[in-house]
Amino acid sequence: MSNYKITEKELQFLKDVTEIVAPSGFEEPVMELIKQHYSRYADSVKRDNLGSLILVKKGSSDTPKILVAGHVDEVGFLVTSITQEGFLTFVPLGGWFEQVLLAQRVVIRTKNGPVYGVITSKPPHLLTPEERQKVVQINQMYIDVGATSKEEVEKLGIRVGDPVAPWSPFMKTAFPDRIMAKALDDRIGAFIALETLRYLRENNIEHRNTLYAAATVQEEVGLRGAETVGWIADHDVAIVTEVDIAGDVPGIKPSEAQAKVGKGPTIVVWDRSMIPNPRFKEFVIEVAEEAKIPYQLSAVSGGTDAGRLHLYKGGRPSIVIGVPTRHIHSHVSIVSISDVENAVRLVVELVKRLDAETVKKFTNI
Repeated sequence: MSNYKITEKELQFLKDVTEIVAPSGFEEPVMELIKQHYSRYADSVKRDNLGSLILVKKGSSDTPKILVAGHVDEVGFLVTSITQEGFLTFVPLGGWFEQVLLAQRVVIRTKNGPVYGVITSKPPHLLTPEERQKVVQINQMYIDVGATSKEEVEKLGIRVGDPVAPWSPFMKTAFPDRIMAKALDDRIGAFIALETLRYLRENNIEHRNTLYAAATVQEEVGLRGAETVGWIADHDVAIVTEVDIAGDVPGIKPSEAQAKVGKGPTIVVWDRSMIPNPRFKEFVIEVAEEAKIPYQLSAVSGGTDAGRLHLYKGGRPSIVIGVPTRHIHSHVSIVSISDVENAVRLVVELVKRLDAETVKKFTNI
């Protein structure tokens, strides 16, 4: 098994990459940081026309082509109007539960730089008893940047169409193994794909295939980046590295979410967008057990980039490797560093073993 470990250098990268404001459709600053840190480990760099980035590392064989992909867009918002009083209305980019939004600080990415604001609505003091019992809808909320007029807002450089993301600094928790940040869904998955590439390169590890480590875009608004990135990679096998819903929080039944933080990465056996190739799934389980990497089996209700990548051309064996994550699609999530490390170790071991003969067994073609 690989001895991969996350050091302070990698934690600094995670801090930098998660704090960038980059919701769906506005991922370019993340891509620039990834290129800066990881392009040196690639034999070539590819882009598609939606903006997804692919770093290619050649092994001892051109085929099979192994695509390891994580999306870098985060759930966020987009400014739709500026009121005469100086408030911003907005729409969600990705899935939000309204109850997590009010009183949260956000960052608007403008042509003049970041502007900070807070999501708010009609004060509770002025609500009727009936109104207080209802969830405030997004169309009843606004962003307050401290302005008193539309003109003041416009002088800040804020325009309709500007992206907005939560303001949520990266930090370690009181427990050394756990971190909290925004955008872990799914920059932690892209990090796993990129770290797999780096670890293979720096340790001169042989792999009888070609690795395509991809950072995809616009997953949160319909798996759009995966739709196009497959045509650039022309992959034979896809490994999607993602977050998984941690079920170890109050109110969640074991039947609803099986994953627990700190117990290893998950091998997703079913989600709303894909039923994994059974032979490939069993292969992944066998590799984890052979390499003595802790893992969990998980069935989740969401969808991932694998939902598109497994449908590429005539179909491609695909699997999702997840990191149990608390509080996804909110301003702050929590993950275990050891789960991330074990996810990288598992993906490294998979890439080492996925040669042409092995991949052929998944489909008998």
